[in-house]
Amino acid sequence: MTKKITAVYYEKTGLVAEVLAFGECDLPELAPGEVMVEMHAVGINPADVKRIAGKAPAPDGRRLVPGDDGAGVIVAVGQGVSEKRLGQRVWIYMGRLDRDFGTAASHAIVPAERAVPLPDGVSFESGACLGVPAITAHYALFSDGDIAGQTVLIHGGAGGVGSTAVQLAKWGGATVIATVSGPEKAAVAKVCGADHVVNYRSENVIDRVTALTAGAGVDRVVDVAFGVNLPTNLEVLKPNGVIATYSSDADQTPVLPIWQMLRKNVTVHFMIIYTLPQTVLRRSIRDITAALATRDLTPVVSRSLPLREFGQADQIVGRLSGIGNVVLLPDIAV
Repeated sequence: MTKKITAVYYEKTGLVAEVLAFGECDLPELAPGEVMVEMHAVGINPADVKRIAGKAPAPDGRRLVPGDDGAGVIVAVGQGVSEKRLGQRVWIYMGRLDRDFGTAASHAIVPAERAVPLPDGVSFESGACLGVPAITAHYALFSDGDIAGQTVLIHGGAGGVGSTAVQLAKWGGATVIATVSGPEKAAVAKVCGADHVVNYRSENVIDRVTALTAGAGVDRVVDVAFGVNLPTNLEVLKPNGVIATYSSDADQTPVLPIWQMLRKNVTVHFMIIYTLPQTVLRRSIRDITAALATRDLTPVVSRSLPLREFGQADQIVGRLSGIGNVVLLPDIAV
C-alpha cells in the first residue's frame, strides 16, 4: 500500500524559491535491505541548492525530493533487515544517492547501512548535520592515516564542514589553525576547539601561520576554496604535506604551479563523498559515531526552521554562509 507523506519537492530546475513546492507525495515502496525513517530533522547542504538550481540533470518530468542528510526514527524495515532496528534513532547519509526521494520529507526510505545508529543523548538536530559535512571533514583529515601530533590548517573553520573538521582534528590529536573572515566566526572556531584562529580579512595568513608554527609550516590543509587559497597553502605547507579540498567555487579552473608543488612533494586530494570506497565510508562512520558518543563532536546548528521553508534555502544558506549548519524540522518535529 502506498504511503502518503509530506515533502519538499521539485519537478524542474531553476531558482529554488520558485521551483520548490511543499505538499503531499507518495512514498516509494520499501524494498529489501531498506528502512523507512520518520524524519525529525533534515540537513541542508550547498549541494542541495546547486542541484535544484540546475547543476545536476533536470528531473525530466519526475518529482524529486532533495536532501542527503537527516535524522529520525526507523518505523519500518524491508526484507533482510532485522526487526530489532524498529524504533532505533538514526542519522542518515547520502539519502538522495541513486534515488529520487531524499530526506526533505516527513518520512524517507534509504538503504539500511545509510541509517546509522545515533548515540544516546545526541539530538536529532545534531544528527542531521552529519552526513555530507562530517564525512567530508573526516576524509579530508584522515585519508592518509592518523593525524596525532600534526598541525592542520582548516580554511573556513566556522562553516558546516570547517567547524566539524576543527572538532574531529582535535579529537584526532592535532594542533589546529583555523581561518575565518570575522569575529563572530572566530568565536565559533574557538568554541569548536581551534588552537589558533586567523582572520584572513585583517591578517596575513602566511605570516601568521609561519609565526604560529615557528617557521615549520603545517602538515595538512583542509580547504573550502582550493583555487583562491592555493598560493597561501603552498607557502605554509611542509614538504610532503597534504591539501584536501572539497570545493573551489570562486575559481573553478585554478592553475597549478607544478614545479612548486613537485619541489615540496605535495599531495592533493580532490574529494566528493559520493564516490568514496565503502571501506573509507565505514571508517568515517565509525569515527564520527565514536566522537559523537564522547561529545568530542557536537555539530554547530546556526538555525532551525520548519521544513516547508526549504523554499528559502538558497537565501538561508547564503545569509548564514560560513557559520555552522541549517536544519529543517518536519511537521512532526515542530
